[in-house]
Amino acid sequence: METALERFLRYVKVSTASDEHTGASPSTERQKDLGHILEAELKALGARDVHMDDCGNVIATLNANIGRHAPVLGLMAHMDTCPDASGENVNPRIVKYGGGELKLNDSVSLNEKLCPGIEKYIGEELIVTDGTTLLGADDKAGVSEIMAAVERIIAENIPHGELRIIFSTDEEIGCGVDGLDVKELACDFAYTVDGGALGEIEYENFNAASGTAVFHGVGVHPGSAKDVMINAGTAAMEFNALLPAEQVPENTEGYEGFFHLHAMEGCCTDARLEYIIRDHDREKFEAKKALFMRCGKAINDKYGEGVCETSVKDSYYNMKEKIMPHFHLIDRAKAAFEANGVRPECVPIRGGTDGARLSWDGLPCPNLSTGGYNFHGVREWIPVKSLEKMTDVIVSLVKSF
Repeated sequence: METALERFLRYVKVSTASDEHTGASPSTERQKDLGHILEAELKALGARDVHMDDCGNVIATLNANIGRHAPVLGLMAHMDTCPDASGENVNPRIVKYGGGELKLNDSVSLNEKLCPGIEKYIGEELIVTDGTTLLGADDKAGVSEIMAAVERIIAENIPHGELRIIFSTDEEIGCGVDGLDVKELACDFAYTVDGGALGEIEYENFNAASGTAVFHGVGVHPGSAKDVMINAGTAAMEFNALLPAEQVPENTEGYEGFFHLHAMEGCCTDARLEYIIRDHDREKFEAKKALFMRCGKAINDKYGEGVCETSVKDSYYNMKEKIMPHFHLIDRAKAAFEANGVRPECVPIRGGTDGARLSWDGLPCPNLSTGGYNFHGVREWIPVKSLEKMTDVIVSLVKSF
C-alpha cells in the first residue's frame, strides 16, 4: 500500500492553482491533471462509478461491505491550490527540525514567530519547500490522507457503509461545489478534510463575500490638472482608508471579522481594489457589506457619480446552524481522534470550506484537520507524522458509521 506521505510527495508536484479571473469551471485546466491521476488511481483500487464531471470534480463510490444499513458517508478534499503564491515546480523536502530557525533558502526561514506551533515539533520530520513556492498541503494533504485511507479500507476489508469519495476543484476561489448536486451525491453526511493543526474539528466558519471597487478617473497633463483631474489611484486609497483600519486579518483572531484587501491595480485614470469580507456573526457580516457599499457612495459624493463602482458577492455562510442538529458528526470525529491518541479540539474556521456550502445545500459537512500549517504561502509546512495519523483517524471515523 502507498502511504499518505508517498502520495503527498507525488501530488504536490502537480500544479493545480485556481484562478478567479477566468470565469471558467474549472477555472484552470491544470486542476484536471491531478484529477485524472486520482481518477485512474481510484479505478485501480476498485472503486465504482469513478468519473470526472464537467467542472473537473472527481467522484467515486465504495460499495458497503456490511450486511446492515448504514448512512452513506462522503469524504471530500479539494485539488486546487491558492493562487496567492506560486504552485509551479514545487520542491517538497523532508527535514528534521532541530528548533529555532529553519532556513528554506537565503531569504526565507521558518521560526516560531512566523510559524506559530513549529516549536512543538522539535525533533520531528517536517515537509517543507525550498522557499520559492507554496507546498500545497491545502489541500493535497487532505487528498493524500483520504486516498491512503481508501486504499487501506479496501485492502484490509475494513467494515464500512457506502462511501462517496469527492475531490473538488476551485475551493480556493469559493467555487468548490460548482457542478456538485447534493441530491446526485446522495450522501447522508460528509466530512471535508481541509483543516489545519492535527486534531482540529471545525463546524463554525466565516460568512464570506468578495467585494470589488473599481475607480474611473479623469486623466489630463499634471501641469493643467487643477479642478479637472480625478486621480483614480487617489480615490482608491481614500476608499480603503474609509474602511475600519483595525478590522483587517493582521489585527484580528478567533471570531473577529475583517476586510482583507488581497489585490489591487491601477493608475491615475483607472484603478481596482479586490477584497474578501468575513464575519462569523451574520448581522455583523451584513453590516460589513453595507459599509463597503457606503464607502463607494462616499467617494462618488466627493468626486462625482460613477467614479467608484462597488459590488459585493456572497461566497458562503456559517455552517454552524446546519451542523448543530447533527452533532453526532462532531462526537464521532472527536472519538476517532481520541482512538488514535490525538486530542481533539473544536475551533472556528477563519475562512471556509466546501463543507460550508454543502451544509447549506442540505448535506451536513463539518471539517477535519489535515495537520498542515501556514497555508497559502512559501512558509507552508506539515509534519510527516500528521499525514499518517490523519489516515488512521479517517479509517476509524469510517468504521464508526
